[in-house]
This record gives sequence, structure tokens and C-alpha cells, in this order.
Amino acid sequence: MRKTVWVLAAAVLLLFPRPNRAQQVSNPSDAGYRIRVTSDLVLVNVIVRDKQGNLVRGLKKEDFTLSEDGQPQRIQSFDIENVEELALAAQSQAAVSGAAAPEALLRAAPGQPAAFDARNRRLLLLFFDFTGMDPEQVDRSVRAAKQFVETSLHPADLVALVSLATSLRVDLDFTGDKTRILRVLAAYASGQGQGFEYGATGSAEGSAETGGSFAADDTDFNQFNTDRKLLALQSLMSALTGIPQKKSIIYFSNGISRSDIDNQSALRAATAAAVKANVSIYPLDIRGLEALPPGGEAQSASLHGVSAYSGRSVIDQFDSNAATQETLSTLAADTGGKAFFDSNDFSAVFSQAQKDSSAYYVLGFTSGNKARDGRFRRLRVNVSRPGVKLDYRFGYYADRDFEHLNRASREEQLETELASDLPQTGVVVYAGASYFRRDGAHYYLAVSLVIPGSQIPFVSEKDKDSATIDVIGEVREPGKTPVGHLRDTVKLAVGQERQVRSKNVQYNTGFLLPPGSFHLKFIVRENRTGRMGSFETDVQIPDLRKTLLKMSSVVLGSQRVPFAGKKGAPNPLVQDQYELLPNVTHVFRQDQHLYLQYEVYEPARARNAEAAAHASSPPAKANRGELRVLTSIEFLQGATKAYESKPVVASELSAPDRKAVIFQIDLPLQSFKPGLYTCQVNVIDDAAGNFSFPRSLLLIRESVAGGPRQEAKPPSP
Repeated sequence: MRKTVWVLAAAVLLLFPRPNRAQQVSNPSDAGYRIRVTSDLVLVNVIVRDKQGNLVRGLKKEDFTLSEDGQPQRIQSFDIENVEELALAAQSQAAVSGAAAPEALLRAAPGQPAAFDARNRRLLLLFFDFTGMDPEQVDRSVRAAKQFVETSLHPADLVALVSLATSLRVDLDFTGDKTRILRVLAAYASGQGQGFEYGATGSAEGSAETGGSFAADDTDFNQFNTDRKLLALQSLMSALTGIPQKKSIIYFSNGISRSDIDNQSALRAATAAAVKANVSIYPLDIRGLEALPPGGEAQSASLHGVSAYSGRSVIDQFDSNAATQETLSTLAADTGGKAFFDSNDFSAVFSQAQKDSSAYYVLGFTSGNKARDGRFRRLRVNVSRPGVKLDYRFGYYADRDFEHLNRASREEQLETELASDLPQTGVVVYAGASYFRRDGAHYYLAVSLVIPGSQIPFVSEKDKDSATIDVIGEVREPGKTPVGHLRDTVKLAVGQERQVRSKNVQYNTGFLLPPGSFHLKFIVRENRTGRMGSFETDVQIPDLRKTLLKMSSVVLGSQRVPFAGKKGAPNPLVQDQYELLPNVTHVFRQDQHLYLQYEVYEPARARNAEAAAHASSPPAKANRGELRVLTSIEFLQGATKAYESKPVVASELSAPDRKAVIFQIDLPLQSFKPGLYTCQVNVIDDAAGNFSFPRSLLLIRESVAGGPRQEAKPPSP
């Protein structure tokens, strides 16, 4: 294992537009239910039903017992939330409608409880995720919401509207005014949908004849797009913690695509935040009941190959559909909600959310465990009445305290976080991984961790910005002990003129591993406030001995920097004493160069004329012919070819000890228009007749006005 740290131009933050000041979601406060911790008080809400599923009312404090990690706890506070009480009291609709003024709940001041008392109210937040919807799906979502408001909104219901398109927006705070709700819903236009997100990596077999044949490898982009949705949900949880009632989020979505390098920490952080804020998520797949014909839908082009006749295309469509619904199911199951899929009747999700929030009990206790260790604590609630079923969340995570930890305790904290299932998102962390073969049984897995400079609290002194971050990580085989471990402390000290706060800090490291499946987890902690971030993902290192064209990952970068490490380091990204820094986000500027590096192993050699003329020649002599590996780069936009480079031909091994041909391509980007491109790498082993066409999605932005051009040694193809 080796490591390098670099300060890079900001790219990650460009994918996550910040809300404007009026839309800024507040920070988490110390108020909010269950689970919530306000000082030392833990509050838990409990729903009690009889055998027929009806809500049980009239229970008292003495009917409940509560324990934490097996230790009995004294119930200090007891309350009943009865949403139907408002309707039973025959209060006027006008009183309810005007009860919650704008800015009263979601936009409460950070750290302050909500200014409006929502007791005995049902709080429903309709969250429209327009990032992947096509216009028809946007209209379908709005129609379903309008129908609910017009026909099923109860006097006790308060509704808020939030949307995610180019940014997260609070379009309407909680209110019961039907006229205002319908007016905001009517303002949602079908053009707000971002339309047709990229799906899984395409291939020639089973892909569409036209634009679909250029399906992009969207591993990197799906990673950030998925995280963007989950971070938006997490931001909503932060705003909702100030409301001491149970909240329900009805999440309108057309599915969430996840890739093999997705940050699993972001998903668990979103569900953990929902649990603490007492929020249940009810995902609604707005695509409804879909028909999956063998040849694809009518608006799709014909397919390549025979998959439409063998049944393979139908299986692929079912797999793709299930994959986009899997994350939605997890959000529902882990937050106490329910997911609604494969139905054109969208009213059921509203009825379920109303039913689950009709009546519940709130128990409050002070934990006897005073340790602020951040560990998960399990709860158990019992009631003295027989024949009833209790519905509550079964635990919470205790608070942490960093300031008073000594050195040994801080080290233990890192190890604990590495072993913990609770993700940390106080510091945003992204990662990318690529593999290169060292020999037949070992591969070098290059890993890059990216931290936005804005996430690190730098201290300015003597014309320098300085900070210290701790990094710990491990590589683990599924269900087995770790096979690789990382622990490092990085001191950052850069001149203030470099404006590190507006850039990214990239930490590069690597592991030597055999082929197989592995789980990677990294924890990053900045040592001023103790905030931490985590990144988890599963990676697959293929056994290239079983493939026809043996090829490494394709690494894209915008910087090559002098290498200051030890000679002979196993990192293949170091060539001629220059190191290629992977661009994890695949976002580039016009004033940069696109550097590509990849390797082909054990290319075939053509039989030379002498060996061909003598059939009795020994095999060793017959295999001494020349190799011929060709490669070129194409840029595609949909079905249009925007650029194609001249072929580069390799006739000798670049690294004979590894039997590898190394390709390094330098592509200046100033002639490319800003936009989204599919970069296709064409590789052909001419002697063997084998080929591969890996693709990557990349975004080219306009040059920074007056910005410095990159100075780095350009590699020769």
C-alpha cells in the first residue's frame, strides 16, 4: 500500500447545486422524535393495534414498560398523539387551513424548535424527485397528488411540497389550505423532469440499434446522481427534526439506479437520519404497471442480436426494473414506511400514510448509559394488554463527543467507526477504484478518495492554510477477515493563493489483491471538530485468465504530476516518473487535457513467415512473431459521433515483466464544445481477432475565465 495526496480543481461540488439562501434547509436541531435525543431525553413513538389491525386507544403510562440493551428504563414522559381528535372536535376547515403560516415548520431557525404546534396533526410531505422523470411521469405524479388533495385530504392533515430538479426546493411549507396546495401543484410543469436517466452499461447484444447502442458506462455519474438524491432526503430529515410529531414523506420517483461503485454509506446515512427525525418514507414508483415486451417498448429502436428471441431481453428488463426499485424498498423498510410498486392505482400510498399516522403513543426516558460512544442501542417496548401488536423502531444511535477524547480514545473511535454499521456523513467523501494486473494471480487496485476542500476547516496562518485529516480503511472479502488495511494521518499545508477551500483534496492509495469480490470501507476524519465521513462499496476484480482480450480498467484523468515516491512502486499509474491522478467525477474543463491510461495483457503474436514455412518449427519459434494491438478514442453524443482519433498501433510489450502493452493517450479538450459525452475506447488485438469497446461518461465544462492552464508533462500515445 502506498499513498499520495493532491489538491485538485473543484469538480464534485458542481454536481450538487446548493439551494439559494431562501431555500437553504436548516441544520439538525436537538429536537425531534424517534428517535430523538434532546439533552439526555430519548423519545420513542409506539403504535398499538389489536388482532384485527385496528388502533388501540386509551392506554396509560402504567401499561407500558421499556428497556434499553436489556436494562429497564423509567418512563419519564408520556403523551398521546391522536390525529383524528381534530376532526372529532368539529373544528372548522378554515381554522385548520390558516393554522400553519409559511416558514413556520420546515424553515424554522437552525437549532430552534418549530414555531407552530403541530400536535394532533398529520404531517405529510410530498417529495417530487424530477431528476429522472420524463414529462409523462411528471404529469402523472402531479395528477395523483391533486386527486389526493381534492378528495382525501382530512381536516387534520398538513401538507408540504418539496421538489428536486436542478436543486432541492421547498415549494410550500406545511399547510392545510387546499387552494394553496393545488396552486403550487399546478405550477409544476412537465419540462421540470430531467428525463431518462442513464441506466446500466450497454453492450452490442441486446442494445438498441440507434442511440441506445452507444449506452454509456455511467458508473461514476450514477454514483453522484444517486448520492444527490439521498443527500436531498437527508437534508429534509435535518429540517424535520425540529417538529416533534411523526412525519411521513411520500416520495414520487421513477426508481433509483445504483452501480457497483455506489456509496452504500449515503443510503444508510439517509435511513439513520430518518429514524432519528421520526420520519417514515413511502416511495411511490410513478412508472406504475409496466409492460416489458421482448423487443422493447414501441418508442425504442430494434435490438441487436438474438436476445429478443431467446427470452434474454425480457429477463434483462425485469432485472433492470427490480434494480431501480431495490433502493426504494430499502428506504421504506428501514424507516417504517411502505413501498408501492407495479400499480396504476396511486391512491393507496396516501391512504397508508394517513392510516399509519392516525394515533400513536410517545414514551420518553433518560438513558442510564451515559457513554457518548455513538453506538447503537436496542430498545424493547412491552404493553400489559394481551393480544395486541406494537409497531416501533427498535433502537437509536447515541451521541458522540470528540473534543474531550484523548489520543488513544480518538484512535479507538476510528477503529470503532470502521467496524460500525452506522455511516458517517459529516464530511462528504467520494471514491473511485480501478484495477491493473501485476501477474497471473495478483492485481493492483488503485483507490482515490476525494474530499471537497469546503468540507475541511482549514486554519490560516503565515500565508498558509493548514489542516490535518485521519484516514482509515480496509479491504475485506465477503464474510471474511480483512485482506488489506490502511491507516494514515495527512497534514495539509498549502499557500493561501491556491484557494484550497474551493478545490478538492484527493488521497490516492492502492492494494495488491487476487481476483475476486471485495468490500471496501474508508473513514475520513478532520481533526479540528472531529467530523467524519465514510465511503463503502463493493468491487469486483475479474480473473483475466478467463477472458479473450485481457484488459485493465480505463483511467481518465486531467492531471499528471511529478512522482515523489519510491522507485519500483507497484502503482501502474506511475510512468516515466509522472503519476496520473484519476478524475473520479469525470468532469473536465475545456482548458484541460484528457489523459487516458489502460493496459492490454498477453496480446497474441502473428506467426512469422519463417515459422509458417517450416511446419516442424518448435512452438517457441512460431510464437516469436510480431504483436499488433490497435486503439483509438471516440466521442459520442447520442447516436452522433463527435470525434474519432487516429489509430495508435503497438507492436512491442511496454512492460515485458507483466506482459503488458501500456497505452497513454493525451487529448486536449479546447476544441470540444461543453456538454455530456460518451468516451468510447476501441481496442483490437489484430493477431488474435479479439476486441473490446469500454465506454465512460464524461462532462466537459467551459473554461474558467482567466484561469491558469494546466502545466503537466503530456504523455505521448
